[in-house]
Amino acid sequence: MNSSERYAVGNVSLLYAMRMLGLFMVLPVFTLYSGELAGATPVLIGVAIGIYGLSQALLQVPFGALSDRFGRKPLMLTGLGLFVMGSLLAAFSESIYLMIAGRFLQGAGAIASVLMAYLADATREDNRSKAMATVGMTIGLSFGVALIAGPILASLGGLYLIFLITAVLGALGMLLVMRMPTIIIQRHRTSRDVAFIKDDLRKVLKDPALLRLDVSVLLLHLSLTMLFVSLPMVLKNQWALPVEDHGWVYLGLMAIGFALMVPGLIYAEKQRQLPLVFRVAVLTLIVGMLVLGLFQASVLISCIALALFFAGFNFMEASLPSMLSRLAPAGQRGTAMGVFASCQFGGAFLGGVLGGVLLNTGRPELAFYAISALACVWFLFTLGMKNPPATQTSVISLRRFTEDQIDGLQESLLAVNGVTDVTLIMEDQLAYLKIDKSRLDRRALDQFTLGSHEA
Repeated sequence: MNSSERYAVGNVSLLYAMRMLGLFMVLPVFTLYSGELAGATPVLIGVAIGIYGLSQALLQVPFGALSDRFGRKPLMLTGLGLFVMGSLLAAFSESIYLMIAGRFLQGAGAIASVLMAYLADATREDNRSKAMATVGMTIGLSFGVALIAGPILASLGGLYLIFLITAVLGALGMLLVMRMPTIIIQRHRTSRDVAFIKDDLRKVLKDPALLRLDVSVLLLHLSLTMLFVSLPMVLKNQWALPVEDHGWVYLGLMAIGFALMVPGLIYAEKQRQLPLVFRVAVLTLIVGMLVLGLFQASVLISCIALALFFAGFNFMEASLPSMLSRLAPAGQRGTAMGVFASCQFGGAFLGGVLGGVLLNTGRPELAFYAISALACVWFLFTLGMKNPPATQTSVISLRRFTEDQIDGLQESLLAVNGVTDVTLIMEDQLAYLKIDKSRLDRRALDQFTLGSHEA
């Protein structure tokens, strides 16, 4: 990457970290502290935990579309402004209903699609995958930091302090956006790697392979949110663990889960056994949550069960976006990502609501059993999963071809050994190709690829 690309990646990663820290810090402590709010019930607490996912799911695609029309920076500032307002409302809330409104406003600042679009504008096609991988690692790091910071801050100043710091992070993000260079968006040239294209939605929703990934990410984040509705109560009541120490437990478990996940990820990629290892990861969720429900009073057994859960969670959180990128049809990756992200945030909302309903019974272990049962259904759903090809995207300009040549271009490109999918976008004068590098006839493709870029 050149210096301007590195600068853009750094800024976008920092903005992601600021938002994700604010959203994640409250997750491991909200159940413990929100009971003090007027009108709080376990069900409403669950709604408050997950409601940000609903507004994120509803608004991320409109935010991306509006940024195509009005520019990236104005929509970033608007989204961060809503995030700050929601954080302040949550910080000063004295009733559960105001807290729910604040959390909804936090999620309404749905700028994830705008940030990805800005990143696409600021980077070349051949560097885009590396840029997005960097952002993904930042999100993962933010989650780990938030699990430690949340309980520590809550022990010092409760939810008020967490939401106040979240508002400050959002305000700092707005200052950062003001300093970022403005990128002029060329009409009809928004990258289809990140842009949601309405006309492609039907094709994406009908793709069985993509549908499996959408259901998987929905159930994954439903499980995570449901777990954190009930787990803090177990740590406090069953383990008698001080709140300020909860974060270290989560960090240790996440670290063990990560260590268990890495060999599986390496094996899945090298041996091309991703579906097999994915199903094993779902089984670890089933076993982990079943054991946790049965032996929640035992610290040692519970830690082993939670380590299994986080091993499976970490593997799937890392592998699902990669599988989506490989399986999405050429020129439709942005639309596939939009549906995938909506399912992810929708899962967080459903997990909060279901977790609250089950917590209302006074038996937190029911949430663990429910996660295990859902994962059993999920396992059956993954049986048709196939190993994604080791593909990359290539983009070819059509401006050098005559109309007669373009008429048969799609068939000609598909005839090249290793080209698995071709989508022609005439209004952009671009052709999007999916390429299997392991069997690509490079010489045959070279006659088409003058001025092409790979991602």
